[in-house]
Amino acid sequence: MKKTYSRILQISGDVVTVEAEGVGYRELAEIYIKTGKSLAQVIRMSGQKVYLQVFAGSRGVSTGDKVRFLNHPMRISCSENLLGRIFNGAGLPRDNGPALTENLIDIGGPPVNPAKRIIPRKMIRTGIPMIDVFNSLVESQKLPIFSVPGEPYNELLARIAMQTEVDMIILGGMGLKYDDYLFFRNTLEEHGALSRAIFFVHTASDPTVECLLVPDMALAVAEQFALKGKRVLVLLTDMTNFADSLKEISITMEQIPSNRGYPGDLYSQLAARYEKAVDFDTAGSITILAVTTMPGDDVTHPVPDNTGYITEGQFYLRNATIEPFGSLSRLKQQVNDKTRKDHRTIMDTMTQLFAQYRETLEKMAMGFRMSEWDAKLLKYGKAFEEKMMSLTADIPLEKALDLGWQIMAESFEPAETGIKSILIEEFWPKNNNQKK
Repeated sequence: MKKTYSRILQISGDVVTVEAEGVGYRELAEIYIKTGKSLAQVIRMSGQKVYLQVFAGSRGVSTGDKVRFLNHPMRISCSENLLGRIFNGAGLPRDNGPALTENLIDIGGPPVNPAKRIIPRKMIRTGIPMIDVFNSLVESQKLPIFSVPGEPYNELLARIAMQTEVDMIILGGMGLKYDDYLFFRNTLEEHGALSRAIFFVHTASDPTVECLLVPDMALAVAEQFALKGKRVLVLLTDMTNFADSLKEISITMEQIPSNRGYPGDLYSQLAARYEKAVDFDTAGSITILAVTTMPGDDVTHPVPDNTGYITEGQFYLRNATIEPFGSLSRLKQQVNDKTRKDHRTIMDTMTQLFAQYRETLEKMAMGFRMSEWDAKLLKYGKAFEEKMMSLTADIPLEKALDLGWQIMAESFEPAETGIKSILIEEFWPKNNNQKK
């Protein structure tokens, strides 16, 4: 039986406080105002005081209005009909298509029982060498992309959505500029990838509470498809906007702030979403890539700082490239030995040589005389940056490994790389101009 109450105690911002009992956390409610009804969600309870975040804002709500609780949390339809569709943060169509009401599922449920998980062991190929070769993405992994505003992280996510070898893509956009939303939609549509994608998009002009619902909806749908055997990649952008929405609501409710004004449960809120990543023993998987922008490029900011304790590595996006130093996939060891036998050697050797190239750049900037070895490093480093670090790359792993051998062969003698002779004999390019 649905409960109706008429005692609204307080209206503060978009948060309405009502006196009620028998109500659950995250339960939905309808507020009957003069112009119709407005949807709200329970975000806090204290005794008989229930705090409701009004989706469309509290404008028009008065203390004399009635509130009816719906006895269930936010729900989203989940079926094959979602593929190719775009929804807003409330689960309503943004693409002018029909609303979907069949097979409704609750969002925001608990993570999967660890007993139902298996050890990650399958690589996800993205076609981007800086990921596939140097920091392989593994099924069921949860990885943030640390960046700063202005970097092309949304372009990177769009390219991953187009190229990645998975069954389906779910994009959760939080606080997106309208241009960014159009960019995702148009790019995937032009490249024929929209048919295997589902969008949940909250723009900067949408209600704050919808920003908090986006990752929950995306991950709830992902879980249902994973249980049906699908390999699902969830792309979230931007988790800092999600955290800022948490901060805004906590300030409205006059909660005691923690570090830089964020709520004290920021870690738990982030972990509850990231821990949805899973590889089911007898079904599919959920893999999460989530952009986290760092204000002032400060990795000690509460959002990236907490994220680092939850996730299994990170990608650093700087100067429109994935930075080889600092970026880390902690699960890459699970798959590197199962791809090609030279994979780990290429990864280690090219990274070591690139580190020396960076040192040579510093020496050159300080006016030191360049040696013959420095000249080789400079040639190698420039080729590495141009051919391997480009985010526009779409290169299969095996061809990327061959490219790595070719780049080294153009600059070094085989012995100068320190690679074992057995691998040199098998993989070193035969048509290079260097003497072997």
